Amino acid sequence: MQKILNKKEILASSSGWVATFLNLFPGFGSGYIYQRRWIPYIATIGSATIWIGLGIFMQNNSEPTEKERLIGLSGLTLISIITGIESYLAHKKACKLIE
Repeated sequence: MQKILNKKEILASSSGWVATFLNLFPGFGSGYIYQRRWIPYIATIGSATIWIGLGIFMQNNSEPTEKERLIGLSGLTLISIITGIESYLAHKKACKLIE
């Protein structure tokens, strides 16, 4: 008979460094898909969409300056770093709960 895993067991069975790497480099919450954590994934996609939409709205149909491009890229990088750290910490917490 197969055992049905709960959410914490699934999270603990994933690799913390893989989830962190997927959130950092491809970005946009790919590590959350790997960990099967859908709410943080949707929140990450939502925050990136809002950030990009705000940038488009603020440029007023003109070509963005180099400073505006840097601000936009910095915001997306910050989102990736935060989600990478959060996914790693969630994995560590789940591993401690399982032990």
